[in-house]
Amino acid sequence: MTLFQDNSNNPSKPTKRDVDKSVGANRRRDGYHYEEVAARYYQDLGYEIIARNYQAGHREIDLIVRNTEALIFVEVKGGRTEFMGHPSHRVDQRKQKLLIAAAQQYLAQNDVDGLDLCFDVLTVTRTRAGEQIERYANAFSTD
Repeated sequence: MTLFQDNSNNPSKPTKRDVDKSVGANRRRDGYHYEEVAARYYQDLGYEIIARNYQAGHREIDLIVRNTEALIFVEVKGGRTEFMGHPSHRVDQRKQKLLIAAAQQYLAQNDVDGLDLCFDVLTVTRTRAGEQIERYANAFSTD
């Protein structure tokens, strides 16, 4: 039995392609929401948002923020812990290497002398009680 059938002749039933598009749209919407929450979090702490979704080839940094002392590259992860594990667990070594490479490109293109450089992971976890924000400052280094 096929779970999804070609219903192109029956527009009232969604096709697999329709469902895939819907899932992708929901992920993008959720990702945008988590990034907005993270941006507000850092702004409330007095940081300036330097860039959102900085692109370095196929790599991306969700947020780049700064204050008078530090430039911080932020990876934002969100989700529901009971379904997929804690969002911070999705920032593995492979992801860290991609973020470091993107940050190196940013640094090569921008003058940031005199600032400490760090990588934060900020998670937004949806629970029945609301959203929980956790910041992992200096979550990993370039070593």
